[in-house]
Amino acid sequence: MKKDTTNTGFVLLISLVATIGGFLFGFDSGVINGTVDGLQKAFNSDSVGTGFNVASMLLGCAVGAFFAGTLADKIGRRAILIISAVFFIVSAWGSGIATGSFEFIIYRVIGGFAVGAASVIAPAYISEVSPAKYRGMLTSIQQIGIISGLFCAFLSNYLIAGSVGGSTQMFAWGYEAWRWMFWVELAPAFLFLFALFVIPESPRFLVASGKNDKALQVLGRLMGDSAQEKLGEIQASLAGNHHRPRLSDILDPKLGIRPIVWVGVWLAALQQLVGINVVFYYGAVLWQAAGFTEAHALLINVVSGGVSIAACLVATFLVDRIGRKPLLMVGSIGMAVTLGTMAVVFSMGALGANGNLKLGDNAGLVALIAANLYVIFFNASWGPVMWVMLGEMFPNQIRGSGLAVSGLSQWVTNFGITMMFPIMLTSIGLGGAYGIYAFFAFISAFFVIKYTRETKGLELEDMEG
Repeated sequence: MKKDTTNTGFVLLISLVATIGGFLFGFDSGVINGTVDGLQKAFNSDSVGTGFNVASMLLGCAVGAFFAGTLADKIGRRAILIISAVFFIVSAWGSGIATGSFEFIIYRVIGGFAVGAASVIAPAYISEVSPAKYRGMLTSIQQIGIISGLFCAFLSNYLIAGSVGGSTQMFAWGYEAWRWMFWVELAPAFLFLFALFVIPESPRFLVASGKNDKALQVLGRLMGDSAQEKLGEIQASLAGNHHRPRLSDILDPKLGIRPIVWVGVWLAALQQLVGINVVFYYGAVLWQAAGFTEAHALLINVVSGGVSIAACLVATFLVDRIGRKPLLMVGSIGMAVTLGTMAVVFSMGALGANGNLKLGDNAGLVALIAANLYVIFFNASWGPVMWVMLGEMFPNQIRGSGLAVSGLSQWVTNFGITMMFPIMLTSIGLGGAYGIYAFFAFISAFFVIKYTRETKGLELEDMEG
């Protein structure tokens, strides 16, 4: 049996550095929730303008994910993460100093570029520096980072606003509390930037760029005595004519893009079509529409956040033990059942005098339990495992391009689901909306069975497509 010479401590260290990108992804997504009142007052914007202020980042995410994937094949994985760290800093500072909606949107879109880039490149980088036996565990930590970032954004917003009596009140040095909510992000963003300069570039990128000597040095630090053998395997996995990876490598004369890339596109889209970001972005609105008070709705969000982190830890523990496909299957079935339950309960509710949905005590309890079980099933499966698979499922030659297209799919679908929920809420109600999400969860189970390939334990050089 060949001796394992992996430098586990070094691999873990650089994976944790990359995961800070996931934390910033979550923080930047969540910080906006506590600043809405401040934005409306500061910019004198109506509900439509404020809505676009909130959603504008998602458009930047789609663009950032696409271009990060393609540029990562030209200038490197670490280089893209460094650029994203700079963008996080610019966005956090600029969002806080903005004096008008247009200026604010520009800074939020810049933040979106950073979030989109970090969302696809951080898991890809971790996959490319990790040994196959625990690559899934290390990559799934990205989702824990995302949810931890969301939680820290909610917590810092609460503490800052609570200390002065609201987001529109003055906090320090003559600036309103909502501006400081954005500036809190500067600390982890600078930490991310400085930490990236002490980790190496991906050895797979270095080989694809013809920098074999540098790649061998990095592989030596990662794998010890197995470095030379791994270098040969990486070289053999690239295009026969050894051209550098390019976007056109994913093209297929019959299907437009290669079948494996279509799998990535639909994995990314289905992760959003099951409606998870309705819980993240509209949690308080959702539960108030279901008849809960604002205080109870906010408490439910806190509970959901804690449950999410616990479920992600379960996925981290299991993903390299039982594999990716079993986790996705269990998640799909569990989400279909819990979403279907919520759809039935919500559809049976009655409208109160104020137009809000009213549920009986038992029905409200069933909806609450089903919602938290749904969050558990998602975060123990599709939440982290989709990112794990996108980071590892593509062959070395097309990993950057495959991530670009899949990441674009994920963020465009995210934007669509986010914008459509308020419309569905007023047209078909909570029951109809959750019925649609349950349908896509049901479809996702068949998709996993028919189209996904188990990648547990496979070397990146053995990925087919």
